[in-house]
Amino acid sequence: MSNGSLYVVVYHLHGEARRFIIRAERMDNANAWHWAACDAGVGVIPRFGSSNTKKVSKPLAERYGITDVQWSRSSSS
Repeated sequence: MSNGSLYVVVYHLHGEARRFIIRAERMDNANAWHWAACDAGVGVIPRFGSSNTKKVSKPLAERYGITDVQWSRSSSS
């Protein structure tokens, strides 16, 4: 099992607030936008160990109604 940290990602989908917790090795803004798109059903969740999965970019996510993506480390990790 991965020893990654827990992160909270908060975003809006067509104006509706959503949030989820994800375990990841690292998190940055690009990853947060991709995972928000996955949670919204737009992005493809990469297979374990697969690095050739295309990430959803901020401009593409915004076309699907995803906005205001923010992330932080979970206080329980």
